[in-house]
Amino acid sequence: MSDSQTVSAAVAKLYNTYPFPPEALLDEPPPGYNWRWNWLAAYNFCTGQKPQRQDIRILDAGCGTGVSTEYLVHLNPQASVVGIDLSTGALAVAKERCQRSGANRVEFHHLSLFDVEQLPGEFDLINCVGVLHHTLDPIGGIQALAKKLAPGGLMHIFVYGELGRWEIQLMQKAIALLQGDKKGDYRDGVQVGRQIFASLPENNRIVKSDKQRWSLENNKDEYFADMYVHPQEIDYNIETLFELIDASGLEFIGFSNPSFWDLERLLGKAPELLERAKQLSDACGGQSQRQLYRLIELLDPEVTHYEFFLGRPPFIKSDWSDDNALLAAIPELNPCIEGFPSQCFFNYDYQIVNLSVLEFEFMQKCDANSTVADILAGLQLGLDAVRTLLQQQLILLTPA
Repeated sequence: MSDSQTVSAAVAKLYNTYPFPPEALLDEPPPGYNWRWNWLAAYNFCTGQKPQRQDIRILDAGCGTGVSTEYLVHLNPQASVVGIDLSTGALAVAKERCQRSGANRVEFHHLSLFDVEQLPGEFDLINCVGVLHHTLDPIGGIQALAKKLAPGGLMHIFVYGELGRWEIQLMQKAIALLQGDKKGDYRDGVQVGRQIFASLPENNRIVKSDKQRWSLENNKDEYFADMYVHPQEIDYNIETLFELIDASGLEFIGFSNPSFWDLERLLGKAPELLERAKQLSDACGGQSQRQLYRLIELLDPEVTHYEFFLGRPPFIKSDWSDDNALLAAIPELNPCIEGFPSQCFFNYDYQIVNLSVLEFEFMQKCDANSTVADILAGLQLGLDAVRTLLQQQLILLTPA
């Protein structure tokens, strides 16, 4: 076998041994939402407006046991969904999961993402979470997926970050050393890892990191194996991440956790340094934002992963700075909010939002039929307040 085939076989063996993720199977739709898997919410985040179509095709590339696939089906009731994975064991769980919860607009294929060209047609949304960093050739993988992305389509990617996974890397290497010629026996690897953690002093850096961040989920062997005995892993920093992104040939739209990438969060008490950072931006041209991202991860090295959207042009981005365009637009509620109608509820990212009385009244009137002008005619609310609701991703707008 080639190196790539050897790695693929080893990864498939891991997930056949420990199908991942090990979430419980339900006889009903999964609870809550992940807005990144909701076409309306994700498209709005990326473009500032509601998509024109909802009868889209979605690819879950590396679907595992179907946790993401199930959400993609239930959160997008007009979409058809395809899931692919290397592991036959994980796919069997995925099929049962979706069958039991009624996620019936999905088909599964035992397929590597490198062979995704075997699938017919293109996809409007491609979800690839926790997969590329487990391949021998992530650049080849993202290029293969990019070829299947339709014009105007979005790709959601999740890959590991090296800075926040330093202790994990140390443990992975320690387990591999102790396994010796038993490396690749994943049950033995889990047993060795458990013994190491049980033996190390409580003040050990690796132990403290695991207890602080991972121990709850790592009680399950499937999570422990995925984290500590995986046969293939590539971790990124901002510089290597953008090498991957540039190789895709797609447009980088942005990180899906933008609050983390706000430098003011870290240097807000030093306005002179913020000003220096702006000067850095001006001096570096098109690479400026990347250097700001690099600065942020150096100052806050808790980055365990990067999650972001890429897109294939053309797609329209709306900033709604034109008053007339905003007044003529038709607003509706973001589908990924919980606890509304109430002045206090959870937003798309499960953060608590507190509305004023007038903001609450405005949102109650967002019926997907009335224009912003129609609603404001009966309210003493200004356009700036509407833009604030937009900025908070609480409403979606359909242009006139």
